[in-house]
Amino acid sequence: MTTVTAKRRSREDRGPLASIALHGTLILAVGVALFPVVWLVLTSLKPRDGWLSAELRLFSDSSLDNYARVLGETQFPLWLLNSALVAALTTVLGVFLAATTGYAVSRFRFPGLRSVMWLLLVTQMFPVAVLIVPLYNLMAALGLLNQIPGLVIAYMTIAVPFCAWMMKSYFDTVPRELDQAAMVDGLTPFGAFWRVILPLARPGIAVTAFYCFMTAWGEVGYATIFMSQEDKRTLGVGLQQFVGQHWSDWGLMTASAVLIAIPAGAVFLVVQRHLITGLTAGATKS
Repeated sequence: MTTVTAKRRSREDRGPLASIALHGTLILAVGVALFPVVWLVLTSLKPRDGWLSAELRLFSDSSLDNYARVLGETQFPLWLLNSALVAALTTVLGVFLAATTGYAVSRFRFPGLRSVMWLLLVTQMFPVAVLIVPLYNLMAALGLLNQIPGLVIAYMTIAVPFCAWMMKSYFDTVPRELDQAAMVDGLTPFGAFWRVILPLARPGIAVTAFYCFMTAWGEVGYATIFMSQEDKRTLGVGLQQFVGQHWSDWGLMTASAVLIAIPAGAVFLVVQRHLITGLTAGATKS
């Protein structure tokens, strides 16, 4: 009751000018965030002779020709298939490795535990550009250039360390007594993890899966270097084909960008109810 009363008093004490300024700032921030999206969608609906127009016309001279050209005259469907396969493998393998690693460092004490935790952190301190050359040499030595498994491994080097930390924080909030009770019932440590603890960690898994998916979906740097063959290109690399030295096909570019955003939005809608719980888990201790 004290907290609620304090909040009510703070709202009452806030002057009308302060309220107007606050709401105005929020509306401005939302407008700035939404403007690029609105511009992108409207530009994708413009005919060819309207790309260079600065006017944002709503449903005036709108056309789906750009989407028809993207799907029918380019290799966008192939790029989409390659990206979907890479993102799916990165998500599944990344979640499994992050969950098992997070559970191990949360539940077990072994020599080198602190070193493992520091190693997971240190790997996140290097910019992606710094890691491209050593990863390229490694993939070339293993024969994984222009191979989807090679690109998946590269993405997991980005996603797994951070996701392992997130999963470790979430597993720390799950009582250890559940593990012990499961093993008393005859389960192995892995069985307790798989059948008891993992189902309770759905919010953490949702956040991890979303992060892994977004790491691979539409990424440009690694895909450009590791996938030089035309039939191996992903979406991020394929979009570069619409940008030339003297002319860019903004119709194809914006239509492709809208199509790329749809799967990412769909994944977000699926996991959104778990995101807040998963992100805040481990922030406080009971």
